Amino acid sequence: MEAVLSNKVLLIPAAAWCLAQVLKVIIGSARDRRLNLSYLTTMGGMPSAHSALVCALATTVALVNGVGSALFAVTAFFALLVMYDAAGVRQTVSTQSTMLNRILEELFKGNPAFQQRLRELIGHTKFEVAAGAALGVVFALLLAWEW
Repeated sequence: MEAVLSNKVLLIPAAAWCLAQVLKVIIGSARDRRLNLSYLTTMGGMPSAHSALVCALATTVALVNGVGSALFAVTAFFALLVMYDAAGVRQTVSTQSTMLNRILEELFKGNPAFQQRLRELIGHTKFEVAAGAALGVVFALLLAWEW
């Protein structure tokens, strides 16, 4: 257990993810003008917790193993893939969900069989991904050097 609790490559990215989720609650609640704890468990929103996690992971691996290590290469490509997916594929799904919900609303007004709606906030904007990435990198740099 001590090895797990002292593993900064494990703990720093997890902490970055938690920080991003808490920031989502703060930012979302400020925008909604009421406390909304559902942001802790939802996908999408500002900043991207996925981006914060993978960038903190790659940064911590770079600091621990060096930028010339194979492990850094793997984590860097993994981070790029996750961020591309968050801002690309998942954002497209969000847009499609919004359009489908509008179509269902117009076509089946008042029909209880079509009251269920698709989740619209799934992906991230490029800004949310960039903010999450910056958060992850800076957070990892600060914590890894203090460790």
